[in-house]
Amino acid sequence: MAFSSKDISSDSSHIQVIPKHISKVGNPNLSNINSFMPNNKKGNINDNIGVSAPLKHFTYPSEHPSNFNDDIHIKHAKKLEVIKHILIKLGDDDSFEGLAMIDVVQRLGIDYYFQDEIELILRRQYSIFFTDGDRYNDLQEVALRFRLLRQQGYYVSPDVFNRFRNKEGEFKQNVSEDINGLMSLYEASQLSIGGEDVFDEAGHFSATHLANYDLAGVVEHLLLHPYRKSLSPAKNFFHGNFQGNEYIRILDLQELANMDFKLVQSLHQKEIVQISSWWRELGLAKKLEFAREQPVKWYVWSMACFTDPNLSWQRIELTKPISFVYIIDDIFDVYGALDALTLFTEAINRWDLGDIDQLPEYMKICFKALNNITNEISNKVYKEHGYNPVHSLRKAWGSLCNAFLIEAKWFASGHLPKAEEYLENGIVSSGVHLVLVHIFFLLGHGVTNETVQLIDSNPPIVSSVATILRIWDDLGSAKDENQGGKDGSYLYYYMMEHRDLTAEDAHKHAMDKISDAWKRLNKECLSPNPFSASFTRASLNSARMVPLMYSYDDSQRLPSLEEYIKSFLFDNLPTQGVY
Repeated sequence: MAFSSKDISSDSSHIQVIPKHISKVGNPNLSNINSFMPNNKKGNINDNIGVSAPLKHFTYPSEHPSNFNDDIHIKHAKKLEVIKHILIKLGDDDSFEGLAMIDVVQRLGIDYYFQDEIELILRRQYSIFFTDGDRYNDLQEVALRFRLLRQQGYYVSPDVFNRFRNKEGEFKQNVSEDINGLMSLYEASQLSIGGEDVFDEAGHFSATHLANYDLAGVVEHLLLHPYRKSLSPAKNFFHGNFQGNEYIRILDLQELANMDFKLVQSLHQKEIVQISSWWRELGLAKKLEFAREQPVKWYVWSMACFTDPNLSWQRIELTKPISFVYIIDDIFDVYGALDALTLFTEAINRWDLGDIDQLPEYMKICFKALNNITNEISNKVYKEHGYNPVHSLRKAWGSLCNAFLIEAKWFASGHLPKAEEYLENGIVSSGVHLVLVHIFFLLGHGVTNETVQLIDSNPPIVSSVATILRIWDDLGSAKDENQGGKDGSYLYYYMMEHRDLTAEDAHKHAMDKISDAWKRLNKECLSPNPFSASFTRASLNSARMVPLMYSYDDSQRLPSLEEYIKSFLFDNLPTQGVY
């Protein structure tokens, strides 16, 4: 095959991209049910107020530190044209080379430049899949084609893998000896949409046999961070046997990725300056001293959702409502008395400044700031896209506060909800719907009366992401900031209903719920889809971001997130303890 060697040495893989540092996901304490127990005191929710530690040691940038000369922009543009030309040429044939090239481009995180070229290649490959697919018997090629097509939204049947199974339905023994094939099979298994037993078997089979190999960290990284469920790493290293034109093309791709990384990092740093300036001018850190002050962390959500460099103003604007999700969450979980929280929620639902006279001063400040930001975002969306989303945005804030209030009432009264009752409310209180509603309008793609009604209703593409976030958050033993565990725990409520289960059983059940949510998300990403491809990618990236945001270590820190932020934004600046 062209471009990529199918033979793998003991320490190499043809297209695997490996980050410099491999971070493991932290597991909760599974010793007993108390590790999942929320701090559920009776009486006023204001008991034992916790005060979050602001980022006192972190100096927000007031100006961007560096600028590039025109040379790098010129070289970047020329290299883009070279790669585009290669991809266009590959779109004219049916070789494996086009698939491998797409995989490398995506793993390097530069695929947003080549969406049209990628679509042309995969459209041809989709035709091949149906008209001539039976002649392909190489597992690596079949699995890669399958995965790339499903990632692009094409439905292709998993029956294509039956040729690698025996009469009993088990994968053949020779498959276990094909390391490249096993890796591709494992990656493909992450695209299951549910009801596809072959993928459950494929994932288990490939993971079991891959665990027997140690290819310079390639396998370990693959099993911990499959492409479908992980964000592209900031720094990439190839392991492969490349020769001739293949090697030159890899160098071209790496050179483009390196230039692009520098340019995009510079852009992100400029955006951080704007966010920091906005946050200082807003002044909420001084007025709401109990609330979290983490604008860099909030911005990272936007950076992950909107990967296209051209979506700069969208990243900046999205960070603002994300910050208020955290701030209002702290008001409900840490500081507010129940009667005041009820009044605040009623004011948010009516969205009338005349309703805030009875609120505590800090709630008045928060409501006024939220009102200003919502109006500003609505005006910008209207100016850019011709649609005023203010009604949907206000409705989403009302839904979020309603869910927060339900949780506050549970904890104030000592009520223990059923696990599914907690999860149904927790899907809304996660804030995912609120954020994705903003993303939908900020992108401005495919906005119709029908899609607006759909996004307002918390559709499956949204609720599946929210389920992943809510349960993953509850899996962690750490409590974000000083909230004292007042945000509940799905695992605790589940174990209260099933007292015969061990904590390990409950953990497995929760992981199965996350797996099912991923399958629903995969299904919602297939075509036909009522939402735009850009919104689908943003939703997918939101789910990919969850493990970084909620994988605490034993020191109550987020080392994976710290490394991610350091790599993408600040290089060698210290970030320990900031997040």
